[in-house]
Amino acid sequence: MTSPRTYVIIGGVAGGMSTATRLRRLDETARIIVLERGEHVSFANCGLPYHVGGVITDRDSLILQTPASLGARFALDVRVRTEAVAIDRDARTVLVRDLTTGDEQSIAYDALVLSPGASPLRIPIPGVERGYVLRDIADMDRIIAAAQDARRVVVAGAGFIGLELAENLRHRGLEVAVVEMLPQVLRPFDLEMAHVVAQRLRANGVELHLGTALSGIEDDHVVLDGGTRTLPADLVVLSVGVRPESGLARDAGLELDARGYIVVDAEQRTSDPAIFAVGDAVVKQRFDGDPSPVWLAGLANRHGRLAADVIAGRPHAAVPALGTAVIGVFGLTAAAVGRTERELRDEGRAIRVIHTHPTNHAGYYPGAEQLSLKLVVDAETDAILGAQAIGGGAEKRIDVIATAMAGGIPARALADLELAYAPQFGSAKDPVNMLGYVDDNLIDGELSVQWHELAEKQAEGWRLIDVRTEGENALGAIPGSELITLDELRDHAERLRGERVIVTCKVGQRGHTAASLLRQYGVTVANLDGGYTTWRAGTSALALAPVAV
Repeated sequence: MTSPRTYVIIGGVAGGMSTATRLRRLDETARIIVLERGEHVSFANCGLPYHVGGVITDRDSLILQTPASLGARFALDVRVRTEAVAIDRDARTVLVRDLTTGDEQSIAYDALVLSPGASPLRIPIPGVERGYVLRDIADMDRIIAAAQDARRVVVAGAGFIGLELAENLRHRGLEVAVVEMLPQVLRPFDLEMAHVVAQRLRANGVELHLGTALSGIEDDHVVLDGGTRTLPADLVVLSVGVRPESGLARDAGLELDARGYIVVDAEQRTSDPAIFAVGDAVVKQRFDGDPSPVWLAGLANRHGRLAADVIAGRPHAAVPALGTAVIGVFGLTAAAVGRTERELRDEGRAIRVIHTHPTNHAGYYPGAEQLSLKLVVDAETDAILGAQAIGGGAEKRIDVIATAMAGGIPARALADLELAYAPQFGSAKDPVNMLGYVDDNLIDGELSVQWHELAEKQAEGWRLIDVRTEGENALGAIPGSELITLDELRDHAERLRGERVIVTCKVGQRGHTAASLLRQYGVTVANLDGGYTTWRAGTSALALAPVAV
């Protein structure tokens, strides 16, 4: 009779526990050992900021499983406060240390899974030890305790966790300032889209210091930009990025990339065929571009399951990662998938960019609100490369687009997707459909100008015609534009024959109608993509934190 196989998993939470429980479902006889350095092996780390703010009131609800419950249901040998010290690949053993007693032992394995995660980065500045980080339950408890006596908080970093913490610390009634080296919040969004989120933060009392470096932390303030100014701070939380916990893998001689992330193949196998790796310490194959880290719980769960399948003899390859993500900021939803315009232009890619600003459901149904959408498309293949959405229903539209990307559906075909409609949920022409219609127009030859290209076009002699109403124009207009309302445009079309004209409206829809009209009168015409709304967001963001785009 074949002796039971032993599987050792280093690290719990999403990746490690998904691997362990899936292995048990596939192999009832195996010995499965989970080693976790911390106090908790299975907790809802994405919920931690919301307990800080009191939105999630019950701390215990964040602890999803315990060693006892996992042992009872899955017969797992879960050891918390136990650190893997070294891997002997030749002997296929792991040296482990009990952090409570200091005792060490060697455990033999048939397959080893690394799920060590990534730890918050502590930047090398004076006083960095005074800063708090948020990775686990213990970190959360420390931040809550420190917040009890604080009035003014500085959050360093305007990524997803940083902004979630900023919002929740405001919920506690604290004064909050966010310091970010980039000229915008939320790197996975382009500047003009991120500006909408920044405005919501400011409207809710969060100070934003963008394009600003944190240079030091003192007892009652932080130092910015190398000492040129300071901010008062009773509490400082660092959320400036992460580094992979890959030291164990490095010491074992496993292949790492230049940033220290563990390199795996499509089956989550490391450079040692008996060792697998999943989660935030691992590079993922992206759907477009080189392998890179993607710090998402969904991927960690998915890849944990996949690794278990491969170990149990049911191999299949990982699907390239899209990087689909969502955040809520003071009631505003922001979601994104894939690549940004910024990244792709830096690479010199030929792309089409589309901005729209529809309502999230039928405008005549109560509660409709504006939804800002951005689609980035490969100009040669019509492949969808990325999308961003901000506003009501943003996550629904990004999920649809992410599914289309996974299925290889081209941007033009978004127009043909049959999506659920009732007035309170959407529109007969869903915002996703409308992106497809716009892309179809561009493929058929309609010209489009991006907000950051407009000034150059005007300098080249293109006329800018605003086709909005007089009332809209009076509330704000693009410098250098001339007003000819859409209803009057036909009367002026003949005198524009042979000219180069850019038309603009509020969001681009009337601009499309104007461009279609003028083109038939022999006018070389382009539509300002996303209209005045997109232009205003982009130029306002530049004014607050100037950057080159």
